Amino acid sequence: MTIENEKRLAAEAAAELVRDGMRLGLGTGSTVAYLLAAIARRRPRVTLIASSPRTETAARELGLEVQSFGSLDRLDLSIDGADQITAQGWLNKGGGGALTREKILAASSERFIIIADSSKIVDRLRPPVPLELLSFGVLATLRRMPTTKIRDVSDGARTPDGGVIADYFGDFADPRELSNQLSTTPGIIEHGLFPPELVHAIYICSGQTVTKTTRREQK
Repeated sequence: MTIENEKRLAAEAAAELVRDGMRLGLGTGSTVAYLLAAIARRRPRVTLIASSPRTETAARELGLEVQSFGSLDRLDLSIDGADQITAQGWLNKGGGGALTREKILAASSERFIIIADSSKIVDRLRPPVPLELLSFGVLATLRRMPTTKIRDVSDGARTPDGGVIADYFGDFADPRELSNQLSTTPGIIEHGLFPPELVHAIYICSGQTVTKTTRREQK
């Protein structure tokens, strides 16, 4: 069973959670692409919020209607992928550059579901950690975080909201400690460390088996 098939199976399992009438948030990435296809086949009547122009375009191409998040204050469900997942439920994500929007969707949802293939399970989180930086004073921000590098423009160095995409390459042992440090550094809008308390459940596919791990109960 290939990694791509694992992504597809995890996405299809999570798609079963989508019900008519839901306010649904969707993340960004290759696993979410499989999720979009699975949702489109079921054609639920949902209010769909996309975390990035990439997801919005893909959803519309599949015939799904996407709305702005400006008129809502909460979501019933958000589903997203992750780059790294620990047994404790910590996530490192946002490699596609939409990390701030993804974290807003996660924090605004009754349930935040992670879908991933087996390669995303790690014993501990490791760099790089994606960052969104304010363009104002960006060099001064980088001076305070010397192990941080701005992505090459050819890789897409701007977020959907105009922030500068960078990566923190410093090694770290405690993700919560680093999360607090990044969150209190002026010039850093958001970072890609997602704490376990944001996550409702994680769907991991290994081979042909999808395993659901519940991290917290529904709000």
